[in-house]
Amino acid sequence: MAMVFIAGMVVTAAAIGVAAYFLGYLFPAPPTSEKSDRKPQYWRSPMDPREVYDKPGKDRMGMDLIPVYEGEEPAGSPGTIRIDPATIQNIGVKTTVVERKPLSREIRTVGRVAYDEQKVRQITPKIGGWIERQRVNFPGQIVEKGEPLLEIYSPKLVSTQEEYLVAQRYREQLKESPIPDIVEGGESLLKAAEARLRYWDITDAQVRALRERGEITRTMTLHAPFKGIIVKKSVPEGGHVMPGQTLYEIADISTIWVYADIYEYEAPWLQPGQKAEMTLAYQPGVSYHGKVVYIYPYLNNKTRTLQARMEFPNSKDLSLKPDMWTNIILRSVVVRDGLAVPIQAVIRTGKRDVALVALEGGHFAPRELRLGAQVGDEFEVLDGLEEGELVVTSAQFLINSESSLQTAIGKMTDEHGGHAPQAPMPAPEREEPEPSTPHRHPAKE
Repeated sequence: MAMVFIAGMVVTAAAIGVAAYFLGYLFPAPPTSEKSDRKPQYWRSPMDPREVYDKPGKDRMGMDLIPVYEGEEPAGSPGTIRIDPATIQNIGVKTTVVERKPLSREIRTVGRVAYDEQKVRQITPKIGGWIERQRVNFPGQIVEKGEPLLEIYSPKLVSTQEEYLVAQRYREQLKESPIPDIVEGGESLLKAAEARLRYWDITDAQVRALRERGEITRTMTLHAPFKGIIVKKSVPEGGHVMPGQTLYEIADISTIWVYADIYEYEAPWLQPGQKAEMTLAYQPGVSYHGKVVYIYPYLNNKTRTLQARMEFPNSKDLSLKPDMWTNIILRSVVVRDGLAVPIQAVIRTGKRDVALVALEGGHFAPRELRLGAQVGDEFEVLDGLEEGELVVTSAQFLINSESSLQTAIGKMTDEHGGHAPQAPMPAPEREEPEPSTPHRHPAKE
């Protein structure tokens, strides 16, 4: 069991040692006078960190050995490494400063324009009859408030007009009576006939015209209750209608509703009253501003999305039309004062999140992070970094591999009671070294 564990550690170290080979072999630092004055302490294999020699040459795999100078041994916290400035420049290491700032999340989705259902009404007559003439006769037609819709003939409406005129004449005859009850009775009879006309949606202007004219009309006109567009027309001209039957459906689109689907994981950033921005594909550069008015308390089982309803004021020319598709942007404040790092600075292994901090003198140290919400191209950092520190945003995978290599060396030497050699040592005279402790081997000439 011990041999299997040791073999696994050696294979792991050899695998992550590839990064060290890239850093030290593919990007060799140019010789400097400072290095030329120093004497290498030992040479090691770029692929196997436990294969150490006392002079230059090639390792058992035929690769050039890497010299290790004084001061280049692992130092600082576990995983801390030092990289030559020339190598840092060659592999394109970039850093950024950890900042504390307000963090806001942006939700982008697609919306569908619909009618404001609070401003949709059905025009239904309260009396039965026949449509003699239609003024509005096709869906999509825009009507103004009070505009005539149709003329209807109803026997009940004709008889009620006659009752109203009779009550008016009766009141005129009795208003000179010295008996107050008789005068009051004439007034009550006239008001009752007038109220019946109003209950049938006959307007004040029509009642006044009937009173001034003194003659009944065969048809009466029904008017639009408010401005809007005709969504539906149910009965054609000449048709018969019953009380309560729908003639028209009118919608006011001065304000419109927009429905949008929000993914389940974005639900925490959605709330009523939140400001919303909307754009149309055929109107580049034009934005409409509204707000979220309702969030439905259930999810779509098929799409796993939450539906939100927004309200927007329409333009004067009613450019926002029902069933149009729009682009929606919702913004919500996640943290008013939090630490933020770019996504590129975070290495996500699946079990933990790591960032590489750039220290002085070309040293780099890994930091395990505790992340909060993702806000655009940044992560909120809850723990692991401090404001003002430098984190690596480019080539961090190479540096992290070298850091993992140093950590692996430290674990292997600690577990087996050894340590990295500090002075050249002669190699033992045997063909195959024991893998439990680091040994020196005579380098191949």
